[in-house]
Amino acid sequence: MLDTLMPVRAHGTTTPPVVEALPDLLLIERARGGDHRAIETLVRRSSRRLYRVARSFLEDARAAEQAVGDAYLEAFADLSRYQPNGKFAAWLTNLVAEQARHAVPRREAFSVADAADAASGVERAIVALPEVFRVVFVLRVVEGIGGVETAASLGLNETTVRTRLYRAQRRLAAATGERILNAPDVFALSPECAERIVQRVLSQLAA
Repeated sequence: MLDTLMPVRAHGTTTPPVVEALPDLLLIERARGGDHRAIETLVRRSSRRLYRVARSFLEDARAAEQAVGDAYLEAFADLSRYQPNGKFAAWLTNLVAEQARHAVPRREAFSVADAADAASGVERAIVALPEVFRVVFVLRVVEGIGGVETAASLGLNETTVRTRLYRAQRRLAAATGERILNAPDVFALSPECAERIVQRVLSQLAA
């Protein structure tokens, strides 16, 4: 009966936990040892958030994808720089924000005209926000990240985060006629894009 409830290996030890279910810190330790399953899990776990942050800076989806991949490669090239007193996702977010900022001179800034191609009225309104408000709004409202972690992710203090979110909400309410409490479809990461990011990171790390 026990064998059906708890599968065991031939040598009698219990099956180890599934890699995908491990917490970040254990995955990071495995990733430091070159475990590509751990790296893949960490990439898949954070890509939606990182892509949305990159898209908050960059109008071009491919440029945002590139920034996310570059941030992962920078992170996994030297994981010793990560300090475990903060969340790993916040550290990655800070890296992708830097990548996206460096990419800004290579493209024109967002404009209201760019928003015409957005998927919805809410997304058009978000795209039209000034960048400093847009990025905070995406993390706080679209991704549902807390104020402390948002501040750590962007290298800001909490007061600045609160102020920018408040101003973003006021502008959006004026543009849409309502206070936006969530927007789960904004800057969505497609499965195809997510897979490209994973494969690029794994292949370049292997090389």
